[in-house]
Amino acid sequence: MLYSKLVEVYEELEKTSARLGKIDAIARILKETETESLPKVVLLLQGKVFPNWSEFETGIADKMIVKIVSTATGFSDKEVMKHFNETGDLGLTVEKLLTGKKQQTLGFKQIDITKVFENLQKLATVEGKGSQEVKINIVKELVMHSNPKEAKYIVRTALGQLRVGVAEGVVRDAIAAAFFPDKEGDEKRAVIRAIEWAWFMRPDYGEVACIAKQKGLEGLKKAGLELGKPFQVLLAEKSPSLKEALESYENAQIEVKFDGARIQAHKDDEKVWLFTRRLENVTRQFPDIVKMIKGGVKAGRCVLEGEAMALGSGGKPAPFQLLSQRIHRKYDIDKMVKEIPIQMNWFDIVFLEGNPLFDKAFKERRKMLESVIKVSPGKFQLAEPLLSKDLQKAEKFYQDALYAGQEGVMVKNLDATYQPGRRVAGGWLKVKPIMETLDLVITGAQWGTGKRAGWMGSFVLACRDQESGEFLECGMMGTGVKEKKTNERDITFRELTEMLKPSVVGEKGNMVRIKPMIVIEIAYEEIQKSPNYDSGYALRFPRLVSIRPDKSPEECDDIERMSKLYAQQKGRK
Repeated sequence: MLYSKLVEVYEELEKTSARLGKIDAIARILKETETESLPKVVLLLQGKVFPNWSEFETGIADKMIVKIVSTATGFSDKEVMKHFNETGDLGLTVEKLLTGKKQQTLGFKQIDITKVFENLQKLATVEGKGSQEVKINIVKELVMHSNPKEAKYIVRTALGQLRVGVAEGVVRDAIAAAFFPDKEGDEKRAVIRAIEWAWFMRPDYGEVACIAKQKGLEGLKKAGLELGKPFQVLLAEKSPSLKEALESYENAQIEVKFDGARIQAHKDDEKVWLFTRRLENVTRQFPDIVKMIKGGVKAGRCVLEGEAMALGSGGKPAPFQLLSQRIHRKYDIDKMVKEIPIQMNWFDIVFLEGNPLFDKAFKERRKMLESVIKVSPGKFQLAEPLLSKDLQKAEKFYQDALYAGQEGVMVKNLDATYQPGRRVAGGWLKVKPIMETLDLVITGAQWGTGKRAGWMGSFVLACRDQESGEFLECGMMGTGVKEKKTNERDITFRELTEMLKPSVVGEKGNMVRIKPMIVIEIAYEEIQKSPNYDSGYALRFPRLVSIRPDKSPEECDDIERMSKLYAQQKGRK
């Protein structure tokens, strides 16, 4: 399929804000796409060349694209930057400059989707000396042989800034419309549930679209776990209080909510894979956990869930920030294993010896979990349960968890099945001391002055619009970040700046635009209505509570939750 065909759809998507219009446009191209190209087309429609769980990324920033546009159009870097400052969009910039370029058609030839997709994927594998020049040439080849509109979307895709408003829910419904066009009412809802299920098991809508086209509804329903690939885990809802959480279930089990990283571990005899809640493959970063699983899990083939926790002096729990150093470390792994030992606390099992366990009640899964774990106290163990609805006992358990430096407790329904990818009130509830925090992404920053010179000093916060997939700004935060580290939990301006630098996609004056990558937990005094931010809301006195590397940008709080909290505060109805 020619890339120009996809560009026509991009143009249509960009012009319509109506959800049904977007679904119809995507469904049409999915129907026309050959099966072998379907995974590529679905990813490209979302502005991606890798599924969410992939460890690869293109690694392209604005400065590289400026050089590419300059070379492809014949305009100087300065002229390209002038146009970029006017539009704020390098895609529009290259389109405008190519449109005005003399003899532009001489270099133009029709390019297909496979060429665009494979070139952009190559960017992730280029490393070492001279890698920047190689990346520039890879993208430049595409731009040089594209017409202006094609170049616009190639540049946007390379930067991860497609801007056509295609959220995951839109893709899901487009797959239903493309391959099950005659379904209506309850039948259509059943199709949507089946597509969703397949995506929970295989978090890549490209693969899901292939299953829908080739195997139909039954194929989607039968989509299961694949050892070595992550699935979308069950999510917990927040409870206003421990009392309310206990009253929610007839049969409840209370567990510690650890201040660690949720891990799903896949074991296929001697092969072990570890994935985070964000579906990141962290097997290489945790050889000690792999070794413990090989020696401490009696099952041959299984998928376990647990919490990895860093241990400090005396074997006491260490802050999550310490553990995150290991999650993101690519080198000197053996050194980190010695410096930051890990404790594994297992709390669930969803697959055992070829059998999925999602439809089993939690009390049954817990027994199976207990049967396969060889406990090594303080190192490789089961999450300690409290089987009681006595509020006094539960409160003591909760306070003990907080005293030990943990986040709080989980209250779990013993009779509930496991529902991947969902926050289910019938499943798990989490209880923490501060219930009204928001998990938001950083989408921009302002360079600091005075003592903060050289660091980013204040940060633009954004929530997510689930319909469009866009991030909507809702405030600026500079409080809670420290100038100097006084304890292990502190995050300094220097540290946060270093975390954000790889995600910088543009600068204008003292403001920096940042690709949404880092999720942070934010406390605040109040949510206010505000015309100054595109969310329509502003946080009053926001402050940093913690970094949330366990969450992806897509999992940050959405505008709907912002609206609910706004309505709840001060008794608003």
